[in-house]
Amino acid sequence: MTIAYLNGKFVPLEDARISPMDRGFLFGDGIYEVIPCYEGQLVGFQRHMQRFDQGLAAIHLENPMSDVEWQSLFHELTSQNQGEYQGVYLQVTRGASAVRNHRFPVDCQPTVFAYTFNVNAPCNGDPATATCYRVATAQDRRWKRCDIKSVALLGNVLHMMEGVDAGADEIILFNEQEELTEAAACNVFIVQDESVITPPLDVEKLPGVTRNMLIDILRGQDWRVEERAITRREVTNADEDWLTSTTKEIAPVIDIDGQSVTDGKPGPVWAEAQSLFARHRFSA
Repeated sequence: MTIAYLNGKFVPLEDARISPMDRGFLFGDGIYEVIPCYEGQLVGFQRHMQRFDQGLAAIHLENPMSDVEWQSLFHELTSQNQGEYQGVYLQVTRGASAVRNHRFPVDCQPTVFAYTFNVNAPCNGDPATATCYRVATAQDRRWKRCDIKSVALLGNVLHMMEGVDAGADEIILFNEQEELTEAAACNVFIVQDESVITPPLDVEKLPGVTRNMLIDILRGQDWRVEERAITRREVTNADEDWLTSTTKEIAPVIDIDGQSVTDGKPGPVWAEAQSLFARHRFSA
């Protein structure tokens, strides 16, 4: 049985209830985070909370707790649920109002919800234990505020299903200039000529915590890391392609639109990068 947190109470997940007038339900009016917890240790906690604060500020919603209170809540929640390797899902919406109106109401309290789910043990860089991804590609048709980690994810969901319908595990997206933005649920990196390259952050891309941790870790080891525009041709012709996210860490791409990448297996640069990430995930 999964224990969830809802508005000050720990309850079985199946007993958690919200109002149908909640603006998260009606408008997608809220912000969420997913934070890994491995053997009782939160990964990237401060980075996640910083992005959470920025997301709430972007939609003019006050953070209902301090970082210390969130940390205490997450530790209590993970201790009440089983599993050495868990993901913590946190969502704060504007709350329920008596009247459905596009304007922000002034008379409602935010809805605070969190629960945990089990995840696989993280990879240490061994290709034999890597989870590899086959991806499709498409033009990015989402809204122009993808930098906000909003619960309104229909655009991402539709793109993900576009990839699934094409027989892929994920989908890599390109803007109207045929430049890489991100994937439906991940940031994207390429490796070319001994450089690790990812697009610069802007409103077309989520400021991924794993993305930023990886950049800092690699630069701390004197790797050549570039943040610049990447063309579709560069993605398809790269030495290696990676996806990054909270639950995937660094995932090797082995197929793009039916064409093999790195002979259909994880590349050597990925193995070294994931090994470094594994050693520094709690300190980066």
